[in-house]
Amino acid sequence: MPDLATELARRPWWLNVAFALCLFGTFVFMPYDLFLVPFAKAEEVWGGVTLHGWAAKAGEVAHWVVYALGAWGLWRMRPWLPVGAALYMLQVAVAHLVWSQLSPRGHGILVGLVQASVFAAIAVVFWRSRRYFRDAS
Repeated sequence: MPDLATELARRPWWLNVAFALCLFGTFVFMPYDLFLVPFAKAEEVWGGVTLHGWAAKAGEVAHWVVYALGAWGLWRMRPWLPVGAALYMLQVAVAHLVWSQLSPRGHGILVGLVQASVFAAIAVVFWRSRRYFRDAS
């Protein structure tokens, strides 16, 4: 069985950061959000629309699945991961743009465009990382 340092050396540092974020989401943030945040305070954003109550809890389960699939795909260096992550990041980019316009807590189109640009850039980086996953197979 390879040691952790050998395993982490298989991918660039930024993919290890993405892996750590997925692990945090899977084992800390989403369980906290799902099991400890009361229904009355539950909020989750999908596609730029803020969900509340039961809908938010369903969205939390969906986010939990996304984090878990991301962690597993990054650990195993699955070839579908960069494409899936790029598509998910594009969805997040659009969601930030929509949310900035629709939500009373949003900060308008300019801030939404800045946020969307950051997530779109992350999507491009994931898309371009496909070679790391081919080489790891």
